[in-house]
Amino acid sequence: MKIEPLDDRIVVEQMEAEEVTKGGIVLPDTAKEKPQQGRVIAVGPGRMLDTGERAKPAVKPGDVVVYAKYGGTEVEVDDQEYMILREGDVLAKVEGGTKKQAKKGGKKPAKKGRKK
Repeated sequence: MKIEPLDDRIVVEQMEAEEVTKGGIVLPDTAKEKPQQGRVIAVGPGRMLDTGERAKPAVKPGDVVVYAKYGGTEVEVDDQEYMILREGDVLAKVEGGTKKQAKKGGKKPAKKGRKK
């Protein structure tokens, strides 16, 4: 099944919540915070302006975004959870965000190596 958002709505695939804190404490599922970042899956045509034209959306599929903590509606399609948000609920785009980073928490590991 495919989700096609209407007007200024977007469909976001939520990122995984952190499982281990910076101090090394492993969090159970019940203690994890709701993630506020995700990858845009689909974008609606934009909101209708008073002139009858549509405003161009500021995000596109594949963008990694930060959104309001309590914004949007959670839906499940084909055993996959998504958030449907209004474009106004998006607070920022994450520069350099990719599909791979969105699934793993959004950060690249630092490369360690020896100097020769």
